[in-house]
Amino acid sequence: MSGPDAPAGLLEALDAYERALATDDLAALDDAFVRSPTTLRGDDRGLLVGHDAISAFRGARGGVASRTLTRVDVRALADDLALVVAVSTFDAGGSGLQTQLWRRQDGTWRIEAAHVTGRPRAFDTTVWRVLGDPLVAPTGTGPLDGETVAVKDLYAVPGHPVGAGNPTYLRESVPAATAAAAVAALLAAGASIRGIARTDEFAYALTGRNEHHGTPPNGAVPTAVPGGSSSGSASAVRSGTAGIGLGTDTAGSIRVPASYQGLWGLRTTHGLVDRAGLLPLAPSFDTVGWLTRDADTLLRALDASVPDDTARQPVGDPVVLTDLLDAADPATREAFRAAVGPDVPETSLAALGLPGLDELRELLRLVQGAEATVVHGDWIAAHPGALGAVVGGRFAAAAAAPADQVAAARERFPGVRAAIREALRDRAFLAPTVPGPAPALAADAVELERVRTATTAMTALASVGGLPSVSAPVLTVDGAPVGGCLTGGPDTDRALVTAVGRWLPA
Repeated sequence: MSGPDAPAGLLEALDAYERALATDDLAALDDAFVRSPTTLRGDDRGLLVGHDAISAFRGARGGVASRTLTRVDVRALADDLALVVAVSTFDAGGSGLQTQLWRRQDGTWRIEAAHVTGRPRAFDTTVWRVLGDPLVAPTGTGPLDGETVAVKDLYAVPGHPVGAGNPTYLRESVPAATAAAAVAALLAAGASIRGIARTDEFAYALTGRNEHHGTPPNGAVPTAVPGGSSSGSASAVRSGTAGIGLGTDTAGSIRVPASYQGLWGLRTTHGLVDRAGLLPLAPSFDTVGWLTRDADTLLRALDASVPDDTARQPVGDPVVLTDLLDAADPATREAFRAAVGPDVPETSLAALGLPGLDELRELLRLVQGAEATVVHGDWIAAHPGALGAVVGGRFAAAAAAPADQVAAARERFPGVRAAIREALRDRAFLAPTVPGPAPALAADAVELERVRTATTAMTALASVGGLPSVSAPVLTVDGAPVGGCLTGGPDTDRALVTAVGRWLPA
């Protein structure tokens, strides 16, 4: 250690902080930071502001890898203020750097601001399953020249197996001989595949948490979940390591991470984009879609994947669907009304002769669960314990659904889909994408399930209708992004993306 002017007690406080890191002593770590709403901690995943935010981050992160401080430099800035710059050498190789501003309060040194540069990683394994430079080169040239794609780990990528977010499934998979249709379309338009991105197991979740591989970062809110199940693709796009995230949306798996991370996300009309080479979850709802940082890139991905005029039907006039708005959190409703203004007309599901949100969510739950059981039930039964607890519980609940309820839902489903599509013949529904900002990383299972239930009540309408729905990063609630959503009739996909800015200005 160096710095002859190190104030009394500072190096001892630094040693105690390092011991707390090594043992993941959360109480001691909390006490090591100044308890103030202006305390700062930053790293490559973002900036945390306030003691509470830093504490929540630590509670969800877990401990740090074993390391030793091999150099410490101290500069006294004032009687009770000092700058510490330290080099960390990790037992498993590599080094990092930490810069800290320490303040003495009532005789105790605490960290007021910190910036951490971790040891270099080959790649973030919470985001990527495999990465290349590129992983797969373009096969043609066109509107996506120079773009890179993060492919959700459900699509066939030449030379690679599909892992579906589950290590057991990955071990048993064989490398794909040809690209999935949606992958091939992007390659033919000039894009390259950057890598295969993580997903919630079998795409049957919405948080982005994966009990096998960890949780990808939310680049917009470091203390929050990223949203799933297209979580890895979304995080890659938000971080700038890919320009396009190829995902899927069954019950919101593109719209939710787009909203949580401040991205553009498009769920396409059901059946519009060929699903050949895509591992299904529930075929009546599964759709191809993309996540991007801007509308132009989203349109180019759509045009490359649907080169004819199929997705170019005109969109109807916008109406605020009050059922969806009322389902959002109060702060989200306030932000949405401020963005939309008073001139857009309103309507309700009841006025349109459609089932309520709870009925739609239940219809989605039963039919989706029944189809997911058909698709994956035999594999799950043959591999007890292979699934994480949350997704395993979801599959178990789906398999245990009463047969008469499932049969009634299956019988009712086509008529409800047709009615929703008829209601959107000459209008488009405008609403928040989800109830509010992304839940905290530290949220427990009960809270996450509450949010999931509230969220699927809002996403079920487009899923049951098999309709295109775009989430745009237009709202800010409590400093975090929330998407504004526009849902239209079949094949209005392109018109939705181009129109959303007129009614929901960023």
